[in-house]
Amino acid sequence: MLTDLTIAQASEGLRKKEFSAVELTKAHTDAVETLNGRINAYITVTSDLALEAAKKADAQLVSGDAPALTGIPLGIKDLFCTNGVRTTAASKIIGNFVPPYESTVTAKLLENGAIFLGKTNLDEFAMGSANLTSAFGGVENPWHRKGDPSVMVPGGSSGGSAAAVAAHIAMGATGTDTGGSIRQPAAYCGIVGLKPTYGRCSRWGTIAFASSLDQAGPMTRTVEDAAIMLTAMAGHDPKDSTCADIAVPDYRAACGRSLKGLRVGIPAEYRAPGMSEEILAVWQKGIDLLREAGCEIVDVSLPHTKYGLATYYIIAPAECSSNLARYDGVRFGERAEGATSLDDLYEKTRHNGFGEEVRRRILMGTYVLSAGYYDAYYLKAQKVRTLIQRDFTHAFEKVDVLLTPTAPTAAFARDEKPEDPVQMYLNDIFTVPASMAGQPAMSVPVALDSKGLPLGLQLIGKHFDEETIIAVGSALEKAAGFTARPDLRAGVSA
Repeated sequence: MLTDLTIAQASEGLRKKEFSAVELTKAHTDAVETLNGRINAYITVTSDLALEAAKKADAQLVSGDAPALTGIPLGIKDLFCTNGVRTTAASKIIGNFVPPYESTVTAKLLENGAIFLGKTNLDEFAMGSANLTSAFGGVENPWHRKGDPSVMVPGGSSGGSAAAVAAHIAMGATGTDTGGSIRQPAAYCGIVGLKPTYGRCSRWGTIAFASSLDQAGPMTRTVEDAAIMLTAMAGHDPKDSTCADIAVPDYRAACGRSLKGLRVGIPAEYRAPGMSEEILAVWQKGIDLLREAGCEIVDVSLPHTKYGLATYYIIAPAECSSNLARYDGVRFGERAEGATSLDDLYEKTRHNGFGEEVRRRILMGTYVLSAGYYDAYYLKAQKVRTLIQRDFTHAFEKVDVLLTPTAPTAAFARDEKPEDPVQMYLNDIFTVPASMAGQPAMSVPVALDSKGLPLGLQLIGKHFDEETIIAVGSALEKAAGFTARPDLRAGVSA
């Protein structure tokens, strides 16, 4: 089936004229029509626009001057502004927003010939670890436990993108990662998720959650595909002052590179209490596979890792409360009816427009930024963040890359969602430190657990050294031989 091809395979097939871009896109729009009603991976489906774009892609392929992603159907997280196509951030408050401009990342993908199938679902304003906070309903993970029909969460916030790629209703998708929102859903859905270095991809035109942490990245079924997408997405943008003016290498060329003599660090602090034995076993399997590939395994310490989650949940809500202040029904956002005063308008608009989790984080963030608490919480968190960054700097003096678990468990069922939000936040315990330090990191699927759910390992690299984590990820992927896929017919994983 055409939907089973990787981006690399499809690109080659298009150039060899084995099938057309229209045929490839039609196969995906048909699959979206069949499966999206159940999985809810897309908020807005743009099949007609995709097929029109596919016709242009075929003409470009005939001319012989076609960029790498020409004719490749992708899903776009509904946080990236897309010109003329509704962009909601999975929130009621901007549920009818149609941008008159294109985000830099999606503009780069379009310049590279990509075709957009639609806008993928997410946790509201990217706030969540299970894709349960969307105003447009939760996303269903295509994977299930053996013999158990329970609906599993796909992870968050980029759960719609992860589910679309895992269910083969997109060849790849964009995600954004603030504290693990690309890597954790990638691990839960058995795909590859790559968070580049902070500043590698432009944030312009991407609806902000926490500006010092948000970073766009690719979600794909293979490391090679992630490399192809990142090459297209990355690059300097004068419209974003945090976007680095550093040349973008050909990331795909790093796949298959020899790992002989490469030093892989194993951080002691990632052996967290309560971790499952299966996660520890998969981590050990990854260590053994990389040792066999010629890597030197080195024990390292990241002593401030234990403060990462607490620090993140001060800084991210603080930035969120500032960024989301603009949605007040006056400047931006759906205005509430029946307000009797300006204060009443603000209260009604924001209460009706924002979901519970977003309101919780705005309140937390406003509190830590308030007079009398700014120094005690926000300023102290920024100092701890510096220490977390310093830990990585010291570790990378000894090693080239770090290997850790991506998440402390496999995906859990919707009805197993913890009532305590702090317990939910623990899903990001292994991904948050790299986000705090701005390091590039990638999750690679390695094995299935005893219940048939995918488990991923995380590679963390030096700033702007995505090439090394792609090289190591490619070798890990090949050695692990992960070929399992969800069985979408039976509703029970194969």
